[in-house]
Amino acid sequence: MNLFRPYSMGEPRRDERGRLVGIDRYQDVLGRNWKRFFLTGLMTILGCLPLTVGVAYAILSSSVLVLLPAGLVGGAIAGPFLACLYDTVLRALRDAPGSWGQNYKRSLAQNARAALLPGALTGLFLGAAAFAGMMLFFWSTLRPGAVTILVYLFSWLVFLVLSTLYWPQLVLFEQRPMVRLRNALLFTVRYFWATVGAALLQLVWWALMFLFAPWTLLLLPFVGVWFILFAALFLLYDRLDKAFAIEESIARAFPEQVPPQD
Repeated sequence: MNLFRPYSMGEPRRDERGRLVGIDRYQDVLGRNWKRFFLTGLMTILGCLPLTVGVAYAILSSSVLVLLPAGLVGGAIAGPFLACLYDTVLRALRDAPGSWGQNYKRSLAQNARAALLPGALTGLFLGAAAFAGMMLFFWSTLRPGAVTILVYLFSWLVFLVLSTLYWPQLVLFEQRPMVRLRNALLFTVRYFWATVGAALLQLVWWALMFLFAPWTLLLLPFVGVWFILFAALFLLYDRLDKAFAIEESIARAFPEQVPPQD
């Protein structure tokens, strides 16, 4: 499954671990794991259904009182599924062995409790952002100014930066939430352009999914949830591994997850 993969010329390059690099690595990981990504994406969509229904009802009824519990409760339900989505992508990027079913059950059991609070906060932000977007662009009789639109988009960018860096730490390490946030801030400062670029890529993707709805909803079960996250983490993975010593820590704590040597 070679999505957006041009034909390469010449002998593929490899790093010191023997892994392909660049676009060849992208093709290799995606080709071996797209079925896992697809199944995990479907589970994530199912996990997010309560949040989606609750926020949609709050918007249709124009009720903030409905929005708050819908965002918090729906987000808490979606949190463990989001954690499994990040875990599945990260396992693929580090070539972890094991079947999809075994890894998914293990990830759900290990991360479900820790994912409740960040899931609830994620759901609250998504609900509030959707509600605010309806107020700005559909309900208001006045067209929003450029500054208002920029502030709205900037809030999404900050959210995507934090999500992209917070959730991997949640599924990989046992840490306090404030430590994860501090690490996310330090990582962003150190790798500013790469981090912002990965967040912008996600922002453009979801903006296009929204702008071209309902036709893009046909893509949602297939690539809508997992593909853009895989692309963002693929671009950041080497930096994440360098900053957090992901593979070294995993090999030390869970030697059974070390990929077999060719």
